[in-house]
Amino acid sequence: MTEVSSLTGRLLVAAPALTDPNFDRAVVLLLDHDEEGSLGVVLNRPTPVGVGDILASWAGLTGEPDVVFQGGPVSLDSALGVAVIPGDEGPLGWRRVHGAIGLVDLETPPELLGPALGSLRIFAGYAGWGPGQLEGELNESAWYVVESEPGDVSSPRPERLWRAVLRRQRSELAMIATYPDDPSLN
Repeated sequence: MTEVSSLTGRLLVAAPALTDPNFDRAVVLLLDHDEEGSLGVVLNRPTPVGVGDILASWAGLTGEPDVVFQGGPVSLDSALGVAVIPGDEGPLGWRRVHGAIGLVDLETPPELLGPALGSLRIFAGYAGWGPGQLEGELNESAWYVVESEPGDVSSPRPERLWRAVLRRQRSELAMIATYPDDPSLN
């Protein structure tokens, strides 16, 4: 078995040719990546469901838009909290994933975490890959792997995140940001 280099904390940006509707123009933050598989959340799929409708105690702590995001096609009935907490030490109920980005234990009383939160997003479901599955998709050029920035988690305009992440790259990837939604119309 080959060694897997961890991509935890990085972004997977869907290539325009990726045809899976769950990941069309998706930006996925990888929360875990090792030889046992990968887990992430789609950062740019807001739903019309308000956070207050399902997790009222957390509603006042999320940024705009104050809605639940569809984190991926797996376990849509479960919720994950992803927060940016500046500084070296995070509070009880938060586990660092990469840099200032971490997972929130949604069973923790929000008042314990609230003062420390830089931003918070709630995701219904997640994106998951079994052992070697993501590496296969990367070999097929289905995804671009790029560095994440803390602001990606809390982008106030998630519908523009795919283009924004590509545009900031200092390579030919920046040109992909101009790829039309429907190339057949060209």
